[in-house]
Amino acid sequence: MNKNPVGEMKFSPHSEPNPSVPWYQVGVMWFFAGGLGAVVLASFALLFTAVKHRDTVLPHDPQPARTSTVPNTPTSPAMQARNHAVTPAR
Repeated sequence: MNKNPVGEMKFSPHSEPNPSVPWYQVGVMWFFAGGLGAVVLASFALLFTAVKHRDTVLPHDPQPARTSTVPNTPTSPAMQARNHAVTPAR
């Protein structure tokens, strides 16, 4: 008769249930390592592209003061746009 109850397995320290394989033969490891490697390579490619094709900085020249009927208040740009929109075409 069997000494072990049904469904119970006996493991000895000298035997392994699955034969061990080298780390480079495990497919799941390559899935994760390949994914992380692709992310690192893509980040370096993005950095290279951003540095190579950076935007040029334009000098900021203050616009000459124009005489207008709109006072210089925080809503001045909105008032000028409204007045421009309702002015008939010439």
